[in-house]
Amino acid sequence: MRLSSLSLPLTALSIVTPSLAYPKFRTEKPLSNDGTDQSRADTIKEAFVHAWEGYMAYAYPHDELHPITNGYGDSRNGWGASAVDALSTAVLMRNATIVNQILDHVAQVDYSKTKDQVSLFETTIRYLGGMLSGYDLLKGPASGLANNTAKVELLLTQSKKLGDILKFAFDTPSGVPYNNIDITSHGNDGAQTNGLAVTGTLVLEWTRLSDLTGDPQYAQLSQKAESYLLNPQPKSAEPFPGLVGSSINITTGAFADSHVSWDGGDDSFYEYLIKMYVYNPKKFSSYKDRWVAAAESTIKYLASHPSTRPDLTFLSSYNNGKYNLNSQHLTCFDGGSFLLGGTVLSRDDFIQFGLELVKGCHETYNQTLTGIGPESFGWDPKSVPAAQKELYERAGFYVNSGAYILRPEVIESFYYAWRVTGQEFYREWVWNAFVAINKYCRTGSGFAGLTNVNAANGGSRYDNQESFMFAEVLKYTYLTFSSDEEWQVQRGNGNKFVYNTEAHPIRVVA
Repeated sequence: MRLSSLSLPLTALSIVTPSLAYPKFRTEKPLSNDGTDQSRADTIKEAFVHAWEGYMAYAYPHDELHPITNGYGDSRNGWGASAVDALSTAVLMRNATIVNQILDHVAQVDYSKTKDQVSLFETTIRYLGGMLSGYDLLKGPASGLANNTAKVELLLTQSKKLGDILKFAFDTPSGVPYNNIDITSHGNDGAQTNGLAVTGTLVLEWTRLSDLTGDPQYAQLSQKAESYLLNPQPKSAEPFPGLVGSSINITTGAFADSHVSWDGGDDSFYEYLIKMYVYNPKKFSSYKDRWVAAAESTIKYLASHPSTRPDLTFLSSYNNGKYNLNSQHLTCFDGGSFLLGGTVLSRDDFIQFGLELVKGCHETYNQTLTGIGPESFGWDPKSVPAAQKELYERAGFYVNSGAYILRPEVIESFYYAWRVTGQEFYREWVWNAFVAINKYCRTGSGFAGLTNVNAANGGSRYDNQESFMFAEVLKYTYLTFSSDEEWQVQRGNGNKFVYNTEAHPIRVVA
């Protein structure tokens, strides 16, 4: 990477390695080491500090800042979601001041108290994932940042306490958990089914908790729930090899439908299949096999090309013989997933397809007035709104929902494309996205969402700064322009960390 502090060997590695691994991705011109990337990294760090200081001034210790009115929200149970979600990013940026502020916060959180129902999924990926990641980083490559090593140990202590508070959710006839739970009464919302992503995006964090504490119960709970997703019943729930339905019966573990997609609600189940293999390839080879089956079926059955832009590739969804030609910003993690799986498994076909998906998602940014992609979009030629005919003809998609709530997925996939191929233009795509977000979303105290990315100035603004602005958007952006530390995504199977779906890096099993 072109960070000015890089030594010559690292700069050379950034240029040469992609060419050696994948000759077709050879960078045409040498990457300069002119200090531009140091400047960009510093600019991104400034944006992080700006958002953090606004949060601390107006919202701490609540969950999120309302960056227009300078108020606060508690959408994640009031435990300080923005603080915990910001920890791993602050560590990677080596901002010791913020790291120690967050360690002080985590030390005094009481996870047993909340007035609201708790989402097992959201709490796992943000709070549990954030604390475990902070522990892995501060006990490892960033060990010098903490003022008080006892506060680092408290990250694991608090993680175990949180796991113990949440684990009753798995106490069902099948072991498939309830997602919306009452931690005071040990009640739930009475749901009969749980979602694919919500059930299948617990296993990394809960397995890591067991591996760090030596207590196997957390891994066992999450892996039992996952077992129903790896061996789907009835067979009709798997219309294509590896691609499964969206809802699972909590009582029986059987699938309740056969609706297939990589959209929100299904997305991170597929994401975690390959990431569990990266985490521990000896133990989770069956997860890898399921991801490969899903990836191959996705290429064969779900890949779709707009009639006006056959050069673009999006993922459709499928249900009972019918294809739906609509997708989401959330779905745009898909390119990164194919790139990670492709490089880890040395599958050039997955890498190529991942880059096609990245290109398609890039166009959803490149073709709007703000340079930011919409919440959801479609490419069905029979459903083009009259007012968007020109957009569809030019861009290959039309906007279903123009909102942008500070989502990270497109930038995430750009980051994976840069790390796997070394091609410089992917970093420019990251930078252009950041510049647009900084221009249209920045307020005096933080960053606000937009109501319409394809309207002048993004339309109006949402008065909310999601905690994943800290955890994901600013992290992936910063990683793109920072040095080649061991927490960076690596080419091949040399990863020392794997990122959970909230972008918290978890140390892999040696």
